[in-house]
Amino acid sequence: MIPAKAVNVNLIKMRIIAELPHPEFKISILNMNHKFIVKIEQGNLEQSYKTGEADLLDGVNSVFELLDEAFLKTVATRFAEMRKDYKEAYYRYNY
Repeated sequence: MIPAKAVNVNLIKMRIIAELPHPEFKISILNMNHKFIVKIEQGNLEQSYKTGEADLLDGVNSVFELLDEAFLKTVATRFAEMRKDYKEAYYRYNY
């Protein structure tokens, strides 16, 4: 029998530190292991972006600055592409 590895649960705590209102997406900012994780959801699709805390000068406020109109426009385009790709794969498999 192989012994199970011990996991330090302090290293894997993820917590939501902010949620930003947006008409098209659910945007959550999480913190885990000295990283900010931006999770953007639309329906059953999700995009996530990770940035080290040390890479940002003003902490979570810097994350807010990254989420500007230009960036969110590309996120919307990517969601449309993701939805198209998924539908095409689904129909290839099911029909």
